[in-house]
Amino acid sequence: MDLSGKEGAVACIHLRDGGTSVVVDIAGDRPVIVHWGADLGDAGADELNGLALASRPQRVSGGLDETARRSLLATPAEGWLATPAIEGHRDGRHTSLLLTLQNVTADATTAALSYADAEAGLGVVVELEVGVGGLLRQRMTVRNDHADVFTLQSALLAFPVPWEATELLDSTGHHLRERAPQRHAFTSGSHVRESRRGRPGADATLLLAAGSAGFGFESGTVHGVHVAWSGNHRVIAERAVTGEAHLLAGELLLAGEGRLAPGGDYVSPWVYGSWGDGLDALAHRFHTQWRARPEHPSRPRPITLNTWEAVYFDHDLPTLLTLADRAAEVGVERFVLDDGWFLGRRDDTAGLGDWFVDPDVWPDGLHPLADHVRARGMEFGLWVEPEMVNPDSELARRHPDWILRGRATLPPSARTQQVLDLAHPDAYAYIKERLFTLLAEYPIAYLKWDHNRDLVDAGDGLGGRALVRENTLALYRLLGELKAAHPGLEIESCASGGARVDLGILSLTDRIWTSDCLDPTERLGNQRYTGLVVPPEMMGMHLTSPHVHSTHRTVDLDFAASVALFGHFGIEWDLTSADAATLARVSAAVSFAKSVRELVASGRTVNADGTEPGIDVRGMVAADGARGVYTIAQTASTAALPPGRVRLPGLDPDRTYRVRIVGGAPELPGQSPLEWAEHGITLTGRMAGTAGLRPPVQYPERAVVVTADAV
Repeated sequence: MDLSGKEGAVACIHLRDGGTSVVVDIAGDRPVIVHWGADLGDAGADELNGLALASRPQRVSGGLDETARRSLLATPAEGWLATPAIEGHRDGRHTSLLLTLQNVTADATTAALSYADAEAGLGVVVELEVGVGGLLRQRMTVRNDHADVFTLQSALLAFPVPWEATELLDSTGHHLRERAPQRHAFTSGSHVRESRRGRPGADATLLLAAGSAGFGFESGTVHGVHVAWSGNHRVIAERAVTGEAHLLAGELLLAGEGRLAPGGDYVSPWVYGSWGDGLDALAHRFHTQWRARPEHPSRPRPITLNTWEAVYFDHDLPTLLTLADRAAEVGVERFVLDDGWFLGRRDDTAGLGDWFVDPDVWPDGLHPLADHVRARGMEFGLWVEPEMVNPDSELARRHPDWILRGRATLPPSARTQQVLDLAHPDAYAYIKERLFTLLAEYPIAYLKWDHNRDLVDAGDGLGGRALVRENTLALYRLLGELKAAHPGLEIESCASGGARVDLGILSLTDRIWTSDCLDPTERLGNQRYTGLVVPPEMMGMHLTSPHVHSTHRTVDLDFAASVALFGHFGIEWDLTSADAATLARVSAAVSFAKSVRELVASGRTVNADGTEPGIDVRGMVAADGARGVYTIAQTASTAALPPGRVRLPGLDPDRTYRVRIVGGAPELPGQSPLEWAEHGITLTGRMAGTAGLRPPVQYPERAVVVTADAV
């Protein structure tokens, strides 16, 4: 796009797709996003110019002669006195940055805006793209055109939100309780969330959202941003007194990580923005766009059994063979051998880094187990933790210089392990060789890739450089090479459970382990808020043993199965300890999960707002509206007895459905039968979604599954 003679003109870029419009005012030197949200239709140049003019502020008393706006690359030099989009310096000089627009290339859905600052010797390109799901994603490339080094301190992408967005939602948590939601008012100033753990971390916010007061899953305009990056990141909600409200996000650069040599550049992670009338609509944009990728898993998600909670480190071949037999009997399709198979690994204090099958435990290698698993019609999977090392390992003794540390001494220990420096070429080559060798020797269809500690003081030794960014990029490179060499290989991203959940890692893997906590009551919230970004079929959800290892709670099998239903279903249980009747129930749960997994992998996630405390209603509705499957879970005793009506959201309001309880309503002492449960009822989608129906009386920590099939 030729910008000659642009002074004084009004010009706009209009990007559209997936029900979203983004309008960028490119008149003048510093473009501004003046609309991000609902599709504006085939707006003409006059209307777009009018929108741009309508967004421009007046000069006011006590302010600058030209009121500053949050441009795409807002800095103090242009008058913007809140958080800058870009900051840096040259050895303490050239701290003032003023990026001027040079060129624009754009089509219907993408735009690239090129800027320069001749005084500072910088070039910057900002890319914008609206995808098929209606997501807006942005990325920034900063190039050093000067003869001296430039140190980039911060590069943040800005997403405007309506002024009426007065409430913020983000999440926090810890191991076994990731992505716990928290809300508060969006007042003037900045609300900052940062991850400095070298991975997003269990306490990180997956999404920072701003919406109208009281927004929920079904209603209320809400906008949110997510950083597709597996290292450190920063997200900010900022409200200025000038009427500007924005969400900003990007990588958090540690000291020196943004050091650009002459001619060097920095490419930021993609930052994704979504919006909707309610959080379900916002989430649906993420899910739609992610599912449209050519590399997205397309075959039915295999029912997976993982051995960790079944045997832990006790790798006894006869026991594992029997476990594999039980798994096959109940319908499992993938059997994953977890931690404990490699040299010296009898507990979590030794062996990490020595990725050779331990001959003391496996004298014939893993072949007897792998062959048995495959003979029973299942895929074979293996646990690895390639980025980690135990000081008590041959690798650490031979190559102590491969361990990340910022000083002469090692960083604080976690799980008695340290972090391997994948940015070290020799360490990278060793890990790559070990993984490729294992994949060549064994029929491994699936790697459970774990990451069990934060990166603390992560440098390259005494007086060293911060290496979080380089290690994150090295990880991405390694995953990419594995995928390229083994196109059918599937990889799970696990990190102390769900401590590395982001679309950066999910661009190279096939699912995440949502949490180490398998307690279904705890999992309800975790899975709901993880699903704001992650498609359900990429979320590992396993049926737990009746005695939950993480919380020591005793849980009902059907309740646990229903909570694991709307994800990538699996089992985490020593099935050799289950009797025939229990195995039959597990088999039935697996069979039902198989019957709905196509719906889970392609449907729309829905959550009912306004249920009474103790009642949780969520479901999946087919893209064509022909079917819906819901769980009605009771997590506590209800205020009303019997409980009041609940709604089944998301169905086509103009279609008629046959609604049934799978397996019928529970029969409890002293309660009469629920009249509609025996044969089902016929309702329109509008009736089910507005008037609702009476759920059965249940004990706490129980659930029923309800189906709605169009007739």
